[in-house]
Amino acid sequence: MSDRLDDATIQQFRGSLRGALLQPSDEGYDAVRQVWNAMIDRKPTLIVRCAGVADVINAVNFARANNLLVSVRGGGHNVTGSAVCEGGLMIDLSPMKGIQVDPAQRIARAQAGLTWGEFDHETQAFGLAVTGGQVSHTGIAGLTLGGGIGWLMRKCGLAIDNLLSVDIVTADGRFLRASATEHVDLFWGVRGGGGNFGIVTSFEYRLHPVGPIVVGGMVLYPAAMATEVLRFFREFTASAPDELGLVASFITAPPLPFIPPQVVGTQLLAIAVCHAGSIEEGQRAVAPLRSFGPPAVDLIGPMPYTAVQRLFDDAAAFGHQVYLKSNHLTSLSDEVIDTVVAHAANVTSPLSIVILFPLGGAVGQAGEQDTAFGHRNAAYDYVIYSLWDDPQEADRHIQWTRAFAAAMQSFATGVYVNEMAGDELDQVQRAYTPAVYERLVVLKNTYDPTNLFHLNQNIKPTV
Repeated sequence: MSDRLDDATIQQFRGSLRGALLQPSDEGYDAVRQVWNAMIDRKPTLIVRCAGVADVINAVNFARANNLLVSVRGGGHNVTGSAVCEGGLMIDLSPMKGIQVDPAQRIARAQAGLTWGEFDHETQAFGLAVTGGQVSHTGIAGLTLGGGIGWLMRKCGLAIDNLLSVDIVTADGRFLRASATEHVDLFWGVRGGGGNFGIVTSFEYRLHPVGPIVVGGMVLYPAAMATEVLRFFREFTASAPDELGLVASFITAPPLPFIPPQVVGTQLLAIAVCHAGSIEEGQRAVAPLRSFGPPAVDLIGPMPYTAVQRLFDDAAAFGHQVYLKSNHLTSLSDEVIDTVVAHAANVTSPLSIVILFPLGGAVGQAGEQDTAFGHRNAAYDYVIYSLWDDPQEADRHIQWTRAFAAAMQSFATGVYVNEMAGDELDQVQRAYTPAVYERLVVLKNTYDPTNLFHLNQNIKPTV
């Protein structure tokens, strides 16, 4: 692919845009090319800061006509950093933050540059929400296109299960609407197939009554109790109502006002919750968690849903070096628990976190072929987020993560496509069942046969 563009060609392109076109010497260029994972330091030849759909269409056509490498940035939260290309054209959707909420119909149409915090700010004005991650500065676009795991999934389904339509610009520059009645094959594929088939510029979601106040927060146990707590967690989640979203997370206690001074710097096991029903039902549902142990710290209570969505924001802040490994699990067996506890105890960075969360509920009720999301029958998902700040320390943190993942491999049953590491992108088939992957390849052949959109968890065309 060629990045050799003369000034006249660039200026003509700039004149076709409503948004800004940035080159490496321009003010703001370095800020825009930064993404969540500080390990990523790539430099596009051009960055289009799209102001609307017309800019997206023009950018796609320009890239195709000039044989440019293309990357697409929404919220910039993907750990692989594939939103930023080295050379080529980065199509930045982050300025596109329009959202319309219809509280009567319980529908929201949202542009692809929004984060979940921005989305929730609008929908929570009406006491409405849709499943949307567990970190508020994650972008809605990438999370939704990969499936959309979040607090509300056991009650409301994944983000894709609540998607009514998308607007999308395909590789040939066409602008399409895909839904249950329009371009049905494409609508199936974007619900779990990622950004392989075009650039989604807006999403239409079905909303649910949630909040604005819910029962949420976390209880914290000393790591010495981890085995006992996780066995309890397994039994508790088996009978917990679908309204109760749950996460078990190994953390190193930060120096925050609500953390007792004597445990700062020690390992803790946090059980975080979000109940999507009434306050009374929520209090009853979490009562066993609050009495077991008992916990060293109890931070569960009525709080804004938007505050629950920010529980992990500081732990997952932009600017850290990040490496991850993840897989689905069929169960949280004693052997799985023992393996997790043993490896979490040897964590190499106080910033790193290990997360376990139950799936089930509405996630497993959809059929395996209803959307392009694979492995709906998985019982749990785990993620090892290795975070650190000094680039010189990368080897030991990556080694710990890989050793941990290798020990967990025998329990794995597929992977969530949004949680694949950069060195795993050639294994994207693991994220799907064989039948689903075969359908995705057919779609790729139809909508992007030249693989213009390949900086992603790529479905390779065969034509």
